[in-house]
Amino acid sequence: MTFFKTIAAAGLAIALSSTAAFAKQQQKMNYVVDRFADIEVLRYPVPGFEELTPDQKKLVYYLTEAALAGRDILWDQNNRYNLQLRSLLENIYTNYKGSRESADFKAFEKYLKQVEFGNGIHHHYSMDKFTPEFSESFFDAQVNALPKKSRPTDIKTLKKLIFDPSFMAKKVNQAEGEDLIATSATNLYEGVSQKEVEDFYAAIKDTTDLTPVSYGLNRRVTKKNGKVIEQTYRIGGLYSPAIERIVRNLSEAVRYAENEKQRSVINSLIKYYTTGELKDFDDYSILWVDDTDSRVDFINGFIESYDDPLGMTANWESIVNFKNLDASHRTEVISGNAQWFESNSPVDPRFRKEKVKGVTAKVITAAILAGDAYPSTPIGINLPNANWIRAAHGSKSVTLENITQAYDEASHGNGFNEEFVPDEKMRALMDDYLFITDNLHTDLHECLGHASGRLLPGVDPDALKAHGSTLEEARADLFALYYLADPKLIELGLLDNPDAYKAQYYKYLLNGLMTQLMRIEPGKNVEEAHMRNRKLISEWVLEKGANDKTVELVRENGKTYVRINDYPRLRELFGELLAEIQRIKSEGDYEAGRDLVEKYAVKVDPELHKEVLDRYSHLSIAPYRGFVNPVYTPVRNDAGEIIDITVSYDEDFIPQMLRYSRDYSPLTR
Repeated sequence: MTFFKTIAAAGLAIALSSTAAFAKQQQKMNYVVDRFADIEVLRYPVPGFEELTPDQKKLVYYLTEAALAGRDILWDQNNRYNLQLRSLLENIYTNYKGSRESADFKAFEKYLKQVEFGNGIHHHYSMDKFTPEFSESFFDAQVNALPKKSRPTDIKTLKKLIFDPSFMAKKVNQAEGEDLIATSATNLYEGVSQKEVEDFYAAIKDTTDLTPVSYGLNRRVTKKNGKVIEQTYRIGGLYSPAIERIVRNLSEAVRYAENEKQRSVINSLIKYYTTGELKDFDDYSILWVDDTDSRVDFINGFIESYDDPLGMTANWESIVNFKNLDASHRTEVISGNAQWFESNSPVDPRFRKEKVKGVTAKVITAAILAGDAYPSTPIGINLPNANWIRAAHGSKSVTLENITQAYDEASHGNGFNEEFVPDEKMRALMDDYLFITDNLHTDLHECLGHASGRLLPGVDPDALKAHGSTLEEARADLFALYYLADPKLIELGLLDNPDAYKAQYYKYLLNGLMTQLMRIEPGKNVEEAHMRNRKLISEWVLEKGANDKTVELVRENGKTYVRINDYPRLRELFGELLAEIQRIKSEGDYEAGRDLVEKYAVKVDPELHKEVLDRYSHLSIAPYRGFVNPVYTPVRNDAGEIIDITVSYDEDFIPQMLRYSRDYSPLTR
């Protein structure tokens, strides 16, 4: 790998943190834990943990305990039957007395792993329900063999959930023209229609409020006596047993806070979990974004709304992390120049921020992943999501570099480039620069892309409805793509080669036009917001650049390849689309946003799809990847006091899931 050489040539110490120590840890690390269906499960190291102070380690430990305590919440949000189903499947697995080499048991084990990875009955990306490959008679026999106390009372419904493909078939439906709530299997709504929910929020939103709360963020919408109401996730409300346990561990974490700012952040989060008031969440978010001094940091709560068909209610998630001091120089350079990037954006000046405030960015080492960030996790985060908080107080952006490094290490020698990148010069450029440009793309996407632009006064933040997540991700990706090719990155010392960006451009279009199709089943459309975003961008530039063949799909030796003929023009096209999507967001132009998504982001060419699947079938590459977590163990003295925390990496996938169900399941008891 030439990543370190590239950075050194630029004269900056922005390589991976503790490179030598990390390399040592890599030699011991067996990255691949498990492989099943379309999933590969990896481990990730936590370099630098041993260098933390004793109190920082204790802070990390209690924050990880708070993170794991919320696991059941996400499972229940994903589907109302998920917790019962998980308990049943795990009981069958642990009590099974027959041959574990039998075809039915192997199929059952695969199904269990899929459900565990998806945090429920539906695939985490495609949103489709998993299909069992074991027989109903096998399932019936295993249920009957369970001790009576382990048998669910509603076995008929659970059996229907498993074996009836039409029952709760899609976790999140985004098909245009359908009732998105009625046709989605998430547990965020009950007994209400899409129109009833939209009317309910339209009636309570104050469109003149310049500091609106994030309506619906921690709410479940249902009916009582025929009237639409909200049920709040809080202590004493929905998910109270899990939230109480989260708060107990947050209260322990406060004792080891690094400073008063961090102590205030944690106490403010505790207050929000106690009251459930969205104004308290805004107060917490403002304190959190202002804490730029603490090395240890975390997110914990109801944050991202990708799995709400209306894009309002957030799934529960948590990531505990600490700052990678060496690598953060890169993101500090980017965030320190945030105003330059905003002022020179190809976006109409009406939609730019006149003054960028408080954009802070860092590279982090993830210590634990939980909720909607586990087992599949983001590689970058930019929060808070509230537009007015971003404008007035700024945002925090992070890149999870120990996660990207784990992905990179586990991908060596998989044959992908040889199959899909015919140009040897491009393969060499990707070998030299793809890792750093991948990370820079994430940095720019999270740090500046999501933080850029502004809504016009009076525009509803939820105006783009079901398409809001796709368009927001496209906006951030386009911002990053546009600036990856800017000479400013050379001037800032972030790249040492003016052609380095081409590696990312080629990989991005290859993914958006072709290779991400490996994740789609034949005959299906693209559903997930990030995949739609990449397809939208790639298909749009392919069409708009058709006349001068800026980008084209070519056939060579019976195979389709991406060819980019004019990289500067491609950058111009990225800028043009960025300007249009920012206009759509700033003006709340739902119709234009819907048309972009429906035209470019959804439909799949069946012939190209089949070709991609055929070519992937010869490679040992899983379409999706995720992680098992490290295990943190307190070391106590004779008085029972914690004096140290150790970290280990030897737990496998199913054992970790079974332990989490045993030790962190307050909602299933």
